[in-house]
Amino acid sequence: MNSKRWLQRHQVVVYAIFVLLAVGVGIGRPDSATFFERLIDPVLAVLLYVTFLEIPFVRLRRAFRNGRFIAAALGINFLVVPVVVWGLTRFLPRRPVILVGAFMVLLTPCIDYVITFAELAGGDSEQITATTPALMLVQLLLLPVFLWLFMGSEVAEVIEPGPFVEAFLIIIALPLTLAWLTEIWAERSSKGEAWQETMGWLPVPMMGATLFVVIASQLPRVQNSIEQIAVVVPVYVAFLVIMPILGRLAAEVLRMSTGESRALVFTSVTRNSLVVLPLALALPADYRLAPAVVVTQTLVELVGMVTLARVVPAWLVPESPKRISLSDLVTRE
Repeated sequence: MNSKRWLQRHQVVVYAIFVLLAVGVGIGRPDSATFFERLIDPVLAVLLYVTFLEIPFVRLRRAFRNGRFIAAALGINFLVVPVVVWGLTRFLPRRPVILVGAFMVLLTPCIDYVITFAELAGGDSEQITATTPALMLVQLLLLPVFLWLFMGSEVAEVIEPGPFVEAFLIIIALPLTLAWLTEIWAERSSKGEAWQETMGWLPVPMMGATLFVVIASQLPRVQNSIEQIAVVVPVYVAFLVIMPILGRLAAEVLRMSTGESRALVFTSVTRNSLVVLPLALALPADYRLAPAVVVTQTLVELVGMVTLARVVPAWLVPESPKRISLSDLVTRE
């Protein structure tokens, strides 16, 4: 087995190593947090570039034409998820700094490692990738609206659109364009083909590096505020339990294929913590605890993703799924 195949087969182990290293650095060298914080955007952009390169654009164009999946992903993320989030956050203390962090991360669907984990579970990663620009644009437009609805105009007004627009351009548009140009180069040049082949080694290490810089940069903040932000953990866990079931039911109603169903489950549950973090960091000083609330969701979600990567193909959306109802999901042991 070559090294690239080994990395793909053992990527969860690789991620765990990077997370443990980040925890060690975050606890042992908290003064390095500022340095790692500056690396978040460039590292994330490289991650998305090598991830987009993994999917040939001829297949990606075909995925764009699947309007049913795109509509389902938008519907579950921007109609169903807000209702679930509103209900779950009723159990949180009425502290704006806690609520704004929880709302920011739970109301924004993931556009990066959701591709990796969906693919790991046998989901249709092309469909998720094709939906990524729409998910990012819609969350950019709707997040201030949701914050206004759930928290009032005062909080919505502190959310500056600039960091989110910058995140879209640098983290989504630029990597997607460069990946497309790289594929054209690879089709016309042996050097381009060699470059694309070399980049094929990087998705797993870059995901590990992204997790490392995010956790190492924010763990001291989480550690210093753990007593205040621990209240959000049960909400994050409940979200990880509820949304896969709702995603599975939506896929059942729409009679999606196994790969599409798994993809819909993952896009419904995985949140945009890595991309939202720069936005949380741009909040005023009164909201300095919000990034820690966001990163806490990352830590909880990583455990959930490892679990769902096994549970989804083995039980929730098996290879030949039996038609299920809500009562089946509730009563099945």
